[in-house]
Amino acid sequence: MGKSFGTWGEDLAAEYLERLGWQIVERNWRCSAGEIDLVALEPVHGSPPIGVIIEVKTRHGVGYGDPLEAITSAKIARLRRLACRWRSECGLELSDLRVDAIGILKRPGLAANMTHLAGVA
Repeated sequence: MGKSFGTWGEDLAAEYLERLGWQIVERNWRCSAGEIDLVALEPVHGSPPIGVIIEVKTRHGVGYGDPLEAITSAKIARLRRLACRWRSECGLELSDLRVDAIGILKRPGLAANMTHLAGVA
């Protein structure tokens, strides 16, 4: 059985972040409060890295809106809680922690279009 479309999008997002020089440290991190798609470390010259919680939304089209429109204020609040929980459990020295969102639109026959919003929460 092949990968799900959502997993394909998470893979694409992870590859993009790695090309930026970020390190992916968690994929589909789970706790009783929910799940984080990706956790990455963004390097900071001369300081500990920034921990970045990344929500990935992948869509085939815009019939239900842009992929990033699926990230509601309630979802952002939950991601903030999950980010704090992850930080308390990770044991890593971080200079900061933030939540980013990546929206991927993959229409048939066209290259994927990716939008990365830093600091949504």
